[in-house]
Amino acid sequence: MTTDPSASPTSPAAPAGRYAHGHHESVLRAHSGRTAENSAAYLLPRLRPDARVLDVGCGAGTITVGLADRVPDGEVVGIDAAAEVIDQARGTAGAGRENLRFETGDVYRLGFADQSFDVVHAHQVLQHLTDPVAALREMRRVCRADGLVAVRDADYAAMTWYPESAGLTQWQAVYRAVARSVGGEPDAARHLPAWARAAGFSRIEPSAGAWCFATPEARQSWGETWAERITRSRVAELAISAGLADQSDLERIAAAWRDWSAEPDAVFYVLHGELLCTP
Repeated sequence: MTTDPSASPTSPAAPAGRYAHGHHESVLRAHSGRTAENSAAYLLPRLRPDARVLDVGCGAGTITVGLADRVPDGEVVGIDAAAEVIDQARGTAGAGRENLRFETGDVYRLGFADQSFDVVHAHQVLQHLTDPVAALREMRRVCRADGLVAVRDADYAAMTWYPESAGLTQWQAVYRAVARSVGGEPDAARHLPAWARAAGFSRIEPSAGAWCFATPEARQSWGETWAERITRSRVAELAISAGLADQSDLERIAAAWRDWSAEPDAVFYVLHGELLCTP
């Protein structure tokens, strides 16, 4: 696959953690290329037109709106902990769609009754959580017994690129350390089956997918957004405050991203793990 890319009393209590990326404009711009087709293709064939879907950690809703288009006789609810991105989603992705709504919410304490949804979906969410198993248990709680919980997460250690770049290698190390410094797991893809088993799912269907950034337009977009994210987003703030890098290190990494994106033969691959889980 190629891309240019109110709480229940039975809900678990878990630390929320901190979203390492934050919501800088460069982060939102990078996420805007995500669609149901390039980020949830493993799920789409299993969606019924009348399905009720919960999209957890929906961000600005670019995937959520695609899910809503696939269930014209159903309903999609997108939730995110960040009120500012939910406001954005309501004003853009949610405009004019009667089967779609957005709410703020907490993955550890979902404000829905047991077995409320046919499908519960989360894209690039579990990697940022301090307790992904607790989150999966809560997603399982609100999913119908014959429904699906669908999760997809990247694996930063498995990301690879050409040509070789010491700056991108440093980026990979710094980002993984930053993510772990706030309780996340940047290599989440490889952990997904184990987390799902620990969460008590009866059936787990694993698969994998990838993003490929190789066209001039894709390279420029991917390289420039990461050059900005590593110097201006919360990733930069956390790297410096944790002593993982200083500003000059981050500027060198940004320059390496721009140099990589200018190479005519450059390519970057992002591996994702995917699961379809039956409660």
